Amino acid sequence: MTILARLIFMSKETISSPLSTWAQNIAPSPTLAVDAKAKAMRAAGKDVCGFGAGEPDFDTPKFICDACAKALAEGKTRYVPTPGILPLRKAIAADYTSRGFKGIDETCVVVSPGGKMSCYLTILSLVSPGDEVLIPAPYWVSYPEMVKLAGGSVKVLPTSDADAFKISAEQLKAALSPRTKLLILTSPSNPTGAVYSRAEIEAIVKVAVEAGVYTLSDEIYSSLTYDGAEAVSPATLSDEAARFVATASGFAKSYAMTGWRLGTLVAPKAIASAVSKLQSQMSSNCTTFAQYGALAVYENPELAKKSVAEMRAVFDRRRQMLCDGLNAIAGITCYRSQGAFYLFPNISSFGLHSTEFAEKLLEEELVAVVPGIAFGAEGYVRISYATSDEILKKGLTRIANFCSRLAKKS
Repeated sequence: MTILARLIFMSKETISSPLSTWAQNIAPSPTLAVDAKAKAMRAAGKDVCGFGAGEPDFDTPKFICDACAKALAEGKTRYVPTPGILPLRKAIAADYTSRGFKGIDETCVVVSPGGKMSCYLTILSLVSPGDEVLIPAPYWVSYPEMVKLAGGSVKVLPTSDADAFKISAEQLKAALSPRTKLLILTSPSNPTGAVYSRAEIEAIVKVAVEAGVYTLSDEIYSSLTYDGAEAVSPATLSDEAARFVATASGFAKSYAMTGWRLGTLVAPKAIASAVSKLQSQMSSNCTTFAQYGALAVYENPELAKKSVAEMRAVFDRRRQMLCDGLNAIAGITCYRSQGAFYLFPNISSFGLHSTEFAEKLLEEELVAVVPGIAFGAEGYVRISYATSDEILKKGLTRIANFCSRLAKKS
């Protein structure tokens, strides 16, 4: 960006500030803010039901921790290649090949410090200043901020519970412009738990590929689906799709490894190479011994499969309990999610802005939820059921009491 362009872009306040335009225009993560506030209130002795965090409440499986500890004991604490240790990248490539990806080898794989970094580096590798990125809403809170940091512009494609929180191929086609470079697609979705069917994915990807638009497919929740739903990877649909799709994922949600910061990208070699080059200047490799923990997932497939199945069964039971409980509360309607570990109930009947609803619920009933506006969807709140049955039941009772008082006031 030229000096003149920067001056035009900056407001008077920006010019007088010592901070960069990027620092001033970026928003902090509202989900992390809600979780931090709930934890601070708990530390102060308050009995808060925290439904804000997108984090499994399980421990990382022991066989993964043991592999990491073994790597530490063996002195695996030094730098390794930026895109990740070779055995892990080869294992990831083999796993994706077994799931229908074609032409994938270790050169198509990059292991990054968290799924968030995998997404951000992919956006940076594809989006130039002035490029347009299409993001269906409700969206994960970080996507628009990542696009801003790349200098791109965001075009939001709104959805609602009436259309199961999913865009259509027709909606995508109508939104395309000559500046459109990238579509960000998430299935299962954070925050709604919506899962696109194979037919829906095929239709959407066909439109994108025909327009020469790339797709960032965020599949971090792909192993957490329910009611017979299947998470379909756009890159597996055709050879053409494979050339236009970058697939981001990681170990955080499936294996309760949020703090390990291990994200993955599987993409065409040119994109993977660009991501690796960017990462080499930003973080180098992600933690060496943590990668050996992740490698244990592929070296112990039966243990890994069992761990995911056990976690998914618990999440499924909680999902049904929470969804039924929310729909039993007068004034709330809740779409029955088919993936991830979130529900996104509609609270618009109460006439409160989602931020005000969330603030009052926390203040009056000590229940922490994330307002829907943070995800680009007013009239909803996000509730994570990645917490204990006891807290879910207690929280439901408190939400019902809160909504009952709101109904009486209206």
